[in-house]
Amino acid sequence: MSAPEEKDPLHGKTLKAILIDLVDCYGWEELGSRIRINCFNDNPSLKSSLTFLRKTSWAREKVERLYLKSIHKEDFLPPKTKAPTKKQEPGINLWTGKPFEEE
Repeated sequence: MSAPEEKDPLHGKTLKAILIDLVDCYGWEELGSRIRINCFNDNPSLKSSLTFLRKTSWAREKVERLYLKSIHKEDFLPPKTKAPTKKQEPGINLWTGKPFEEE
């Protein structure tokens, strides 16, 4: 493997994987405020966003730039370890949405 491929964090990452990571990190609303394009703000979905980004190079470049900035931040968590952002009442398990069982 050559040196540029080893240092390129986007190498081997699909646009779908990048978008999923960003949505898991920021959510659609925050993503739409950071990158102002309709596919993130008006009834967002993975399918419609990927269709738009694959056809629109300037939008894809913005998504890739945000991803690169995000992976270098300390607060960026990969999707499997990201804590839920939805506020819950005390005593409710944030992962399952069910009350904690008392011991």
